Amino acid sequence: MGPGESARSPRRRVRTLVSPWQFRYCYAGRKITTRHAVVFLRAPARPEGLCVGVVASRKVGGAVRRNRAKRLLREAARALAQRWIDRDTWAVLVAKASIADRSAGEIQEEIERALVAEGVFEAKQIE
Repeated sequence: MGPGESARSPRRRVRTLVSPWQFRYCYAGRKITTRHAVVFLRAPARPEGLCVGVVASRKVGGAVRRNRAKRLLREAARALAQRWIDRDTWAVLVAKASIADRSAGEIQEEIERALVAEGVFEAKQIE
């Protein structure tokens, strides 16, 4: 392993959506509902790879519960970033109130199952 190389597998950087117009643009796109989150997908206005926005409204709970929900969704997005078929995608992950008592692994698996069922991801090949 040379200098500057990591023993970890290369992770794809997940950029964030920051402007309100970007969120509104995604809300007008494809909607995929899971038990603990809603995923909105849309081709970007300008190609720049995968960009993800995370939302947790006051319906989720107080500030601590909302922050935990957003952390869970961001971790799921990072873990699933390698699997995006369309590299240029904007996604908004919206937390539901039931997300707070779940683990990051559960949320990731649930979102992954929903995206496979909708044809966004290819099913994993069992070797």
